[in-house]
Amino acid sequence: MRLRRRVTMKIDITEVRVSLREDAKLKAFASITLADCFVIRGLKIIEGKTGTFVAMPSRRRKDGEYQDIAHPINNEARAEMERIILDEYRKERERAKVTSDSSSHFSDR
Repeated sequence: MRLRRRVTMKIDITEVRVSLREDAKLKAFASITLADCFVIRGLKIIEGKTGTFVAMPSRRRKDGEYQDIAHPINNEARAEMERIILDEYRKERERAKVTSDSSSHFSDR
């Protein structure tokens, strides 16, 4: 049975974890926690032809096509989720850059 109530709610992403990758297209893996009680792992941060985007976790079907395992139901939720994840991705890149710059500064001595 499917409930037909339509409720507008903000996505409550309480944690974002980003694991950077050094790849031409795959920039990072991410996981998110929703409302401190539900985790979604296997999100990918991809550098595409038109910019950086978040790919939902997926699995390969028997016909070779990929199907999302978990995904936002509407464009508004997808945009909000992507904004939050990409913000954290950019922060993590900056942290990694600062750490890298600091360690190279010390190794130059």
